[in-house]
Amino acid sequence: METVIEKNIEIPNMETAMNLFGHCDQNIRILEDTLDVKITNRENEIKILGFESRVDQALEIIHKLLSIIKQGDMITTQNVHYLIEVRKEELDVSDELPLDLVCLTARGKPIKPRTYGQKKYIEAIRKNTIVFCIGPAGTGKTFLSVAMAVKAFREKQVARIILTRPAVEAGERLGFLPGDLQNKVDPYLRPLYDALYQIMGPETYMTNLEKGIIEVAPLAYMRGRTLDDSFIILDEAQNTTPEQMKMFLTRIGSGSKAIITGDITQIDLPGEKKSGLVEVQKVLTEVEGLSFIYLTGRDVVRHELVQRIIRAYEQYENRNQQKGKRSGAMLR
Repeated sequence: METVIEKNIEIPNMETAMNLFGHCDQNIRILEDTLDVKITNRENEIKILGFESRVDQALEIIHKLLSIIKQGDMITTQNVHYLIEVRKEELDVSDELPLDLVCLTARGKPIKPRTYGQKKYIEAIRKNTIVFCIGPAGTGKTFLSVAMAVKAFREKQVARIILTRPAVEAGERLGFLPGDLQNKVDPYLRPLYDALYQIMGPETYMTNLEKGIIEVAPLAYMRGRTLDDSFIILDEAQNTTPEQMKMFLTRIGSGSKAIITGDITQIDLPGEKKSGLVEVQKVLTEVEGLSFIYLTGRDVVRHELVQRIIRAYEQYENRNQQKGKRSGAMLR
């Protein structure tokens, strides 16, 4: 039978303790409820009481949370839930938390990867010419790629930023929509605009857009072009056909970098059309100079409820697949 023990951690000051415990102690309550331990703070010392294995887990997580605080960040419930999930699954991760700076927003807010999956994504972008990032909504696929594009532009690694999406809902026949080209494509490209607007600031964004340094266009407008010295992002790539994916990948010129993001569980292609993002994983498996990064529900950085929704859908789909396999076996 496991013994009850108490372990202590020294903390430097009251501000650190307040950050760690969170508003109304919400961060520590998550740890206490999940790991079944009791955590108290007395005179710059945190005491953890409980069964030995649970205390050790809590101790490890608190050390990682303190390292986040040391780097100047505020602890959120998402940080706590994520570290509990990582510890629960005993993932092979480094001791250092993934908080290397990507860039600063126009207001000076630091943008950093917040999960180990996001860290691998950023490292892959730094090392490869082409990166495919596949994962569910809320994992930062688009936002982090835009942040890396802005960083590359600020450091003069590229001369322009090109953002594109397949306009599936209009069948890429935008002529019947009212307004000029910008008005027609805005609804499909709004998430990309929003990310650039937030990172660059409104004035810089508009100036660069008017100069053509930033280009936002539907995927169909990429045909026939060669894109040199550019940071190119293809978003919602699960809605490309195999032909469109091949067309896009062969646009990349010298001095360019391309990021392709998408969620293969949310394909909106009509009829029986195949997804170019699904197929490209089979086609390019042996090609050097590119990388495939897969994010999961664990990497979701939106509201924690989004993680639970994604997990519920995954479980539902897995159950249906198992039912289908059993039905097929019975028919045979």
